[in-house]
Amino acid sequence: MNTPHTPHTPRALDTAQARTRLHELVILDVRPPGEYATGHLPGALNIPLDHLHEALPDIRHAARHADLLVVCASGARSENACRTLAAEGITTATLTGGTAAWAADGHALHHPGRTRHSAWDMERQVRLTAGAVVLTGLTLGRLRPVFRLASAGIAGGLVYSALTNTCGMAALLAKLPHNRPHQGDLEETLAALRAA
Repeated sequence: MNTPHTPHTPRALDTAQARTRLHELVILDVRPPGEYATGHLPGALNIPLDHLHEALPDIRHAARHADLLVVCASGARSENACRTLAAEGITTATLTGGTAAWAADGHALHHPGRTRHSAWDMERQVRLTAGAVVLTGLTLGRLRPVFRLASAGIAGGLVYSALTNTCGMAALLAKLPHNRPHQGDLEETLAALRAA
């Protein structure tokens, strides 16, 4: 079901609507390359969220010729991307529930096979990092209680993340080398947008 569209809420397509229009949409997947490589909608082009501004001219060009659908794992990052693009005068839609909903509804994700990028999605990377910091804080906290503050900081960050539907740790992890696009990959994607 579509979510109500307001000036602050991007237009949304559910998985059934997106599937029927797949052939006429330009799909932008805004996840980091490592996460994109774990599975994406057929035909999706990878433009990580932190590279949107760099890709604006090519996205604007593609938007003149086709409707744009912005996708991420759950819909939160794609909504953010839609708002960013709307501020630049580019109309887009987001996929309700993201690739998780797409797969849950039985639609196939494209798996490009072995790539040079990480095979872990961002949620898994966040869980590993948060768990490692909490365990380290608790273990070192036995020696010096001040180290327990790291565990408390992670707990507070997780609560804030849930309340705001954002994730600062994911933003930091997205900057790691295995989550960054290689220049050639990004150039290929931009060329595909120019050809749309």
